Amino acid sequence: MKPSQRLYVASDLGEDRTVALDAGQAHYLAHVLRLPVGAAVLLFNGRDGEWLAHLTHVGKKGAEVVCAEQTRTQTAVCDLDLLFAPVKGDRIDTIVEKATELGVARIRPVLTERTIVRKLNLERLRSRAAEASEQCGTLFVPEVFDAVGLMSLLDPKAEQRLILFADEAGDALSVADALADKPARVALLTGPEGGFTPAEREKLRASPMVRPVNLGPRILRADTATFAGLTLIQSAWGDWT
Repeated sequence: MKPSQRLYVASDLGEDRTVALDAGQAHYLAHVLRLPVGAAVLLFNGRDGEWLAHLTHVGKKGAEVVCAEQTRTQTAVCDLDLLFAPVKGDRIDTIVEKATELGVARIRPVLTERTIVRKLNLERLRSRAAEASEQCGTLFVPEVFDAVGLMSLLDPKAEQRLILFADEAGDALSVADALADKPARVALLTGPEGGFTPAEREKLRASPMVRPVNLGPRILRADTATFAGLTLIQSAWGDWT
């Protein structure tokens, strides 16, 4: 019988290894799913692949499972980052959730001149990423970083990767054309609800690290732009090819 639940854990995984689950995971297994001792679950930690494990103990403060066998070996993560300006309401949670499902390795909020949301609950966003990974079957959880200023991305000392800047200008490249030379590392940059300022667009377009890309003939909401851009990147360059 296929296990009804996948769980992300920080612990090392291996044959006959006992893994402690936290109180939240224990409550979910025992009181939401109502799994009995002996029930099977799947575990992953982003390092050791996926493991079939069996529930051996459930208490108020936690639970324990024992790994039985590896069901999938660890696979390489597509070296794709999402750089996005935080948006209002629960749409920021949706961005993190869908970016995880679309296979990004890292998620970093970016503060622009028109960014309205500047205080982020990173713990909640990281939890959203873990939950999305559990649901969609990936073997890793993307890292969610603290927010940075837009111009820091253009620092020559910063980690070098090609940044595809979601631009609304008609002369921007298609995503496929921008990735035709198959760069090793790619990031998608999307802006806030009000878009980038003219000065920001000018600086982005002047950077050798940045290629402006067009996401189609319609003006997209900030969150929709992230989903469209990541889909096009994965189709042209990433692990959908």
